[in-house]
Amino acid sequence: MKQTLLTVMAVLSLLFPFSSKSYAVIKKVAPTFWWAGMKNPELQVLLYGDDISSSEVSISSKDIYLKEIVRQSNSNYLIIYLDLNEAKAQNFDIILKKGRKITKVPYELKERIRKGSDIEGFTASDVLYLIMPDRFSNGNPENDVVPGMLENKVDRNEQYARHGGDFKGISEHLDYISDLGVTAVWLNPTQENDMKEGSYHGYAITDYYQIDRRFGSNEEFLKLVNEAHDKGLKVVMDMIFNHCGSENYLFKDRPQDDWFNFRSNYVQTSFKTASVMDIHASDYEKAIATDGWFTQVMPDLNQRNRHVARYLIQSSIWWIEYAGINGIRQDTHPYADYDFMSTWCKEVLEEYPHFNIVGETWLNSNVLVSYWQKDSKLAAPKNSNLPTVMDFPLTDLMTKAFDEETTEWSGGLYRLYDYHTQDFVYANPMSLLTFLDNHDTSRFCKNEEDSKNITRYKQAITYLLTTRGIPQIYYGTEILMAADKSEGDGYLRRDFPGGWEGDEVNCFTREGRTELQNEAFDYTRKLLNFRKGNEAICKGTMKHFAIRNGIYVYERKYNDSSVVVFMNGTDENQTLNLAPYKEVLPKSEAIDFITGKKVALKDELLLEKRGILLLTF
Repeated sequence: MKQTLLTVMAVLSLLFPFSSKSYAVIKKVAPTFWWAGMKNPELQVLLYGDDISSSEVSISSKDIYLKEIVRQSNSNYLIIYLDLNEAKAQNFDIILKKGRKITKVPYELKERIRKGSDIEGFTASDVLYLIMPDRFSNGNPENDVVPGMLENKVDRNEQYARHGGDFKGISEHLDYISDLGVTAVWLNPTQENDMKEGSYHGYAITDYYQIDRRFGSNEEFLKLVNEAHDKGLKVVMDMIFNHCGSENYLFKDRPQDDWFNFRSNYVQTSFKTASVMDIHASDYEKAIATDGWFTQVMPDLNQRNRHVARYLIQSSIWWIEYAGINGIRQDTHPYADYDFMSTWCKEVLEEYPHFNIVGETWLNSNVLVSYWQKDSKLAAPKNSNLPTVMDFPLTDLMTKAFDEETTEWSGGLYRLYDYHTQDFVYANPMSLLTFLDNHDTSRFCKNEEDSKNITRYKQAITYLLTTRGIPQIYYGTEILMAADKSEGDGYLRRDFPGGWEGDEVNCFTREGRTELQNEAFDYTRKLLNFRKGNEAICKGTMKHFAIRNGIYVYERKYNDSSVVVFMNGTDENQTLNLAPYKEVLPKSEAIDFITGKKVALKDELLLEKRGILLLTF
């Protein structure tokens, strides 16, 4: 009987060699699919499964060439490089053979529906509205907790917990955003952050190809982008190449230790990235700044590893091609490898020539920030290829300028005038991202007292929306939301009032806002819609004058159209002799856009304390 049973089993194994135990289980394929007809014909496919590295590899396609097979020290990985130069859109199999075991991994090359040149990036014609998805609006409470994910609760009373905001909540308020007058939405990271705690912000990615399911699905993200586009809004996606989350499978079961800096051992960064361009810096200082880790739960990726580099580059191109986003904001840009980041920018812009990338360049001087912008003379012969950098030094000045008295040589608006006299250090001053605040800084209104000072706010938002650069507004700034960084980062990212069912106050509606909030909202909305399509501001040159009587005067001009701003930085009424300004005042009178009244421009001009004139010609 026993011999008969063994004979039957042997026959069955010959008849059915590919039973459930005879093939490998593939856990991850990255990228999940790709497109035929991309400018770069090379495709890296990373396969992750149990003990697959020793498999023989082939592909079923006749017009795809298997260029290279890379095996890592971890037997659970295989990396293959394909040449798609002659490939058409198709479905094919990646075939893994290990003895008699054969595993077929289905893969799809999609027909490309986008032309790279069709995707328009954000420019100085745009104003970005920055949203932290978890804190803006909860449209679908059913995805607040997703079974199987490590963090299994929401708690709106805890500043570092998840609060439940999602794509549906953003989608439900696209009309609010569009009506405000901004032209683009920048979303803090939306990719999966399956961490145990504290990752509501999105900066600890655990899967670069998967939207965090508490926000929605990949398909829901695509739907949100399309809905935004239908309303004339561009979409900017936040990405992080410097580090990932420690629960990312690439770290937990890493291909090799050299995928992460310091051979995957935690070494704290110094955060002193000025050492990257410091001609006196020691090798140690440079290495500890760029290769050190942000925290122990954010392993620092080694972009000098060519497989890591290709993985990251492809992940960004995948999201552009899949969703049709209009821009990328790259987190902690100077912390990653300079040469890699330069190559990444170059490849993205070759594929999408009208796209835009802004790097987070949190440095304390314009000289240091300018080093990171494309075609910077200070970095030559190196070139970052990064079109837009974040003007953090200007943000710091704006937090002081509208509180102080302005004199001819210091304080207040003089800070802004003096800073702009140094704009020659930038390769392209119009391609600087300017902002009063964001998710990492104190809000422009730090406290209730600031929120009550509507004059301060009006001067600041007028300046932000009329000076050179690409303005960004942080959600809630338009309703005077207040927070000081000393309270904790979670408080900088408070929920937008009215975004959750049952909120006592709904600031998405006029009725839900206070009189002061409506005044700030109406003023911001009026300026934003004035700026939209205004070529003098969006495309024009900037000419300014030295401070006189505490007043800052500057012109924005494009062809025959111009906008001239007068701003009084003192607590006294000021009379200004107009003789020095005749070159920007082509007429004897003009309309002040703010009040709608005519302003005589003869010999002198009276400007009330902390007053603003916005004249159009």
